[in-house]
Amino acid sequence: MNALRKSDGKGHNKNFIEKMFGAMMPKGAARLPLSMMNMLGAGPAMIKGIMKKKHVDDLDTMIQKAQKAGVRFIACTMSMDLMGIKEEELIDGIEYAGVGTYIASNENAGTTLFV
Repeated sequence: MNALRKSDGKGHNKNFIEKMFGAMMPKGAARLPLSMMNMLGAGPAMIKGIMKKKHVDDLDTMIQKAQKAGVRFIACTMSMDLMGIKEEELIDGIEYAGVGTYIASNENAGTTLFV
């Protein structure tokens, strides 16, 4: 869900706990950690170097390309509620549904990813 957040998005009408969750979680794909092997910044730098060398796009670019290709992004409203994420905090083009709706819409699909 954090990968789908706007980097500058702020939710309105949040209670204290929701504001605290929002402050602790990364805003947007660019702020997600690339590697758990930090080693004073060397781990993420090595991963970025390998990605550049192998011509692998960053996560923001991959999300944009997927949206242009017609990939549907469905945000689970229950997860959003638990995490205190509001609709206005997410990038444009996101659909909102519950888990039941998600499962029903993907019953005959060949590929499904629920994160």
